[in-house]
Order: sequence, then structure tokens, then C-alpha cells
Amino acid sequence: MRYSSSHKEETRRKLIESSRAIAKEDGFASTGIDALMASIGLTGAAFYNHFPSKQALFEALVSEEASNSADLLAADAGAPDGDLAKRLRSYLSTHHVQHPESGCALPTLGPEIARATPAARAEVEKSLKRIQKSWSSQIDNPEAAWAVMAQCVGALVLARTVAGERTRRDILVSSRRFLAEALGLDNLK
Repeated sequence: MRYSSSHKEETRRKLIESSRAIAKEDGFASTGIDALMASIGLTGAAFYNHFPSKQALFEALVSEEASNSADLLAADAGAPDGDLAKRLRSYLSTHHVQHPESGCALPTLGPEIARATPAARAEVEKSLKRIQKSWSSQIDNPEAAWAVMAQCVGALVLARTVAGERTRRDILVSSRRFLAEALGLDNLK
């Protein structure tokens, strides 16, 4: 059977997409190559036609995730002040807690990224700096922008850690209120 010239790239893309969701739900290190390949209907043996190693797949995944997060969280130049509140409300939401597969990779993959190659960590750093620059322009405080990012990631980790829905909601609401007061964003509460 002969494949189209774009088949390899299409399969690689499917593997990255599928691996993102699996990694953010179950962790990347704990998921084997066979499971990653089975998610797109292929055997583990075919993996090495697309990536030289599992680490190479992780690096590709992290690079894309970092870029996607920056696209979602960094406001365009000249965006209205409410734009930051909208982004924070979305990040600190029950939906984001309940759907790690479609959200920010840092709360789920942060420890694995911290152990990744310098190149992968540099990609994440580049995206974080883009978000920090955007947010600091809206709140006029570069240090506060870093603290807001840390608050958001930490709140999401805590909210995903607890068993009780009420406690989860309390963590998210408290974090939004705290940030609203600290940043003077009435439309965040």
C-alpha cells in the first residue's frame, strides 16, 4: 500500500495532538509509546518513523503547548483592560480544572517540563515571557505579572488536587477575588 507524500507529516501531527491530551491527563512519563501510538490506531513499532525518541516527542509537544498557551493568554497590543480579566476568569474556571486535556500544560506537566532538556525549557520560558510582557503592560507592573501567573498555575494545581467540588470552587473563587482586588479588576470577580 502506497501512502501519500503528506502521510508521514499527518501521522506525526496526529501523534502530537493525541499525546498532548494523554500527557495532560495522565502524565507524559507514565505513558508508554505503545499507548501513545494506539491512540492514533498504530502500533508502537511505527513510532520511530516519526520521532527518534519519546523525549523528542515530548519536546515537540511542549513547544506547541507553550506557544498555544501564550496565544491564549497574552493579549494583543492595545487590547482593552477587560481582556486580562477575561483571560484570568477563563484560566481560573471550573471548566479549565475539569478539562486538563484542553488547557494549560503547566499545571499538569510542569514538573516534567522542569526535568526536560534546556531547549524545551527555553521554549516554555519564551512563551512565559510573552505572557508576562502582555500582562505587565495591562497591569503596569512587571513583577506583579509574574506573581499573577504563579497564582493562576498554583490555584489550578490546588483545584485539581482536591476531591470536593465545594473546595475546588472556593479555591477558584478566592483566587479570582484576590487577583481582582490586587489588580483593581472589578470585572474579574
